Amino acid sequence: MEQKEFKAESKRLLEMMINSIYTHKEIFLRELISNASDALDKLYFKSMEENLGLTRADMKIKLEADKDARTLTISDNGIGMTADELENNLGTIAQSGSFEFKRDNEKTEDVDVIGQFGVGFYSAFMVAKKVTVISKPYGSDKAFMWQSEGADGYTVSEAEKDENGTTITLEIKENAEEENYDEYLQVYKIRELVKRYSDYIRYPIVMDTEHEKLKEGTGKDGVDAEYEKETVTETLNSQIPVWKKAKSELKDEEYNQFYKDKFYDYTDPLLHIHTKTEGTATYSALLYIPEKVPYDYYSKNFEKGLQLYSSGVMIMEKCADLLPDYFSFVKGLVDSEDLSLNISREMLQHDRQLKIIAKSVEKSIKNELKKCLKNDREKYEKFFEAFGIQLKYGIYESYGMNKDELQDLLLFKTSNGGTTTLSEYYSRMKGVKAEEENAENSAEAAAENPAENTAEAADEQKYIYFASGSSVSRIESLPQTERVRDKGFEILYLTDNVDEFCLQMMHDYKGKEFKSVSADDLGLETEEEKEEIKKEQEDNKPLFDYMTEKLGGKVKSVRLSQRLKNHPVCITSEGMLSVEMEKVLSAMPNAENAKAEKILEINPAHAIFQKLKVLYENDKDKAGDYADLLYNQALLIEGMPIENPVEFSNKVCEIMAK
Repeated sequence: MEQKEFKAESKRLLEMMINSIYTHKEIFLRELISNASDALDKLYFKSMEENLGLTRADMKIKLEADKDARTLTISDNGIGMTADELENNLGTIAQSGSFEFKRDNEKTEDVDVIGQFGVGFYSAFMVAKKVTVISKPYGSDKAFMWQSEGADGYTVSEAEKDENGTTITLEIKENAEEENYDEYLQVYKIRELVKRYSDYIRYPIVMDTEHEKLKEGTGKDGVDAEYEKETVTETLNSQIPVWKKAKSELKDEEYNQFYKDKFYDYTDPLLHIHTKTEGTATYSALLYIPEKVPYDYYSKNFEKGLQLYSSGVMIMEKCADLLPDYFSFVKGLVDSEDLSLNISREMLQHDRQLKIIAKSVEKSIKNELKKCLKNDREKYEKFFEAFGIQLKYGIYESYGMNKDELQDLLLFKTSNGGTTTLSEYYSRMKGVKAEEENAENSAEAAAENPAENTAEAADEQKYIYFASGSSVSRIESLPQTERVRDKGFEILYLTDNVDEFCLQMMHDYKGKEFKSVSADDLGLETEEEKEEIKKEQEDNKPLFDYMTEKLGGKVKSVRLSQRLKNHPVCITSEGMLSVEMEKVLSAMPNAENAKAEKILEINPAHAIFQKLKVLYENDKDKAGDYADLLYNQALLIEGMPIENPVEFSNKVCEIMAK
């Protein structure tokens, strides 16, 4: 029998195909099953066109493993190949009969063959030292055999075969030092690979497996049990994907069970999202939001991404491009026929189609979360407790670019109790309704009663106020909140480390700027009050300069406070970096020496201010000690460490002893 050379350009090309294109050797089974599925599809469409009376129920793919002979066989009862087709399709690398079939039938609905490049077959040589293909075309009485041991060439000859279709027999290689080829002859491994890559091939993939059963007539009353082996033909794949079924056919229990089986979780998901889209991007998606944070979610080993299928065949286990980082907690899959795959079908070409699908998936997740927030607040709060911090990071890490997508999904604790969205907070702000009504009126109508407009402005809430701390109880005890609460304005309580960074990137919500209760100007004072405090500040400038000097650069300045009501002192800050942000940054590994520009504020209505004025006139050294004590007291209130606890304690004792 004459051995023929491959029609490819060189022997090296085939060697590259076998050894370089595919990342994992186990992919070979996916490729050969996909080719078998295409052969069945071709016969099915031929049957429809020529009224042959065949249905998909008549078609199957069969796997057989023979450990003794070291062979793995994949057979189908599909369209089969003639001698010429064997030579053209298998003798020419990158010649795809499936591609030609799809091209010739592109106007026919439901043409969904998988093969595109004509190289998948050669992946068999990654695990096989010899490949034998016996094929009999449908309607022919002749069969043909193609054989090859790799790049040296192949032979084509006549053969015997009872029914139409193709049988591929792989002679599996012997184990190597770092390769265990024996596993491809094990039933458990074959079942695993079919489940992982080919579970949703539309035809049954069957295999004869051995099971033990109780021998008839034994084991009565639980004694003298004898067992015997029986061979059972087992279907290894599910065939019909859950995500391709209509929503009306599925119950929540079925969605939940699929999630637990597919993604190895023992709890039901919090939400599922089942979408089918046609048009610019045609795909089906089944997405899940877990109830709990995965154990490895915040570890370096966590990989985001959705499973990606093309026509029911899994292409990627984790396609990161389908999810933005702020939705990285979502699990699920996407199945599309429109993907531009690379030659190995293991990776995607990064094209416009993928971006369209990703954008659509992102929109579906966002809409489902907004619906949950509106219709099931308790469930949404449970979701936000688990994954809300990821949404905040999404705004912070993008420097606010994702603000519009995410701001209405955020929840914050609030001085009103419970949690609030920014939209809910905004709707409760004093003066907002009047502001919106005024915006609808003409400028002339607003000018008719300037006195009334001024009165409204006096009560208007200019900012969205927030306070930061490690807990709600600690925030509620902060002196800086006194004046804001006394004014009747609501305060957002920021208890996550990322919160203040997130709001800084957002800057405002519907035109209302976010303002820390520790910021310079809270917008609470009348012009008269501002002038009064300014005069008092100037009158006592020498005292405040002296206190600033004695604190030795620990604060930028000492000033009278406009925000304190009962407390004697507090720490505030100027600039972009707040005291709370300094605490967060200082706690990070490899933290840089980030320092907020601290201001020590004194309550002008507190007795301690009068005491300081007297001491400055009569005992400056003690006034300096008081400045240090007040500064450390303010640090403790903020939850920050004091630099010298022993010195602080000694000064307290000295003052108490006098």
